[in-house]
Amino acid sequence: MKLLEGKTAVITGAARGIGKAIALKFASQGCNIAFTDLAINESAQETEKALLDMGVKAKAYASDASNYDDTHKVVDEIIKEFGQIDILVNNAGITKDTLLMRMTEEQWDLVIKVNLKSVFNFTKAVQRIMLKQRSGSIINMSSVVGVSGNAGQANYSASKAGIIGLTKSVAKELGSRGIRSNAIAPGFIITEMTGQLPEDVRKDWESKIPLKRGGTPEDVADVCLFLGSDLSGYVTGQVIHVCGGMNM
Repeated sequence: MKLLEGKTAVITGAARGIGKAIALKFASQGCNIAFTDLAINESAQETEKALLDMGVKAKAYASDASNYDDTHKVVDEIIKEFGQIDILVNNAGITKDTLLMRMTEEQWDLVIKVNLKSVFNFTKAVQRIMLKQRSGSIINMSSVVGVSGNAGQANYSASKAGIIGLTKSVAKELGSRGIRSNAIAPGFIITEMTGQLPEDVRKDWESKIPLKRGGTPEDVADVCLFLGSDLSGYVTGQVIHVCGGMNM
């Protein structure tokens, strides 16, 4: 039997990148997938088709994860379509990097809203369903910079640190109802965004990583699979670093 057979996962920001890798990994283990992105564009359609081709139920939803009302509306739609939500992966996020002295209020507010408030929105919307089921796994995408900080990323680091605090608080609030809450802190992951870095910058990053390579979206997805499955049934309130040893 597959690890996620008969389960349904909601994944935010899953049209591409790490979110897409998580969706495909979950589907490979029999999980039905409802995923969101700001718009149902070509990337979202391709991801939806790839999931359906794997023989699971899958649907893409246009939703702004940072909008409270929009989030509750889409969760209601997902429940009508899928009937249950067993796993929530809060993956949606953006960057607006610049030094603090140059950072605008808009850049600060937008990153906090998209990265941190979205986790509150979806967790609040989904918890009522998981409470009725008396089971569930919430997986929040933090970052190593949420632990260590990073110059030029005060807004991003603050949002990812906030996710860790929220993750631990939810674990304490909902643990007695069989609901687990954990965070993943990726390090240098090779995605479209990091792929645009100059080769010398990338090599400098990799030289500082004990495993001497950047991570892949699939590396993160593998840990998500562990946290979403019953293999992690006694794991909650934890932050798992997926960084090749960069942050110890």
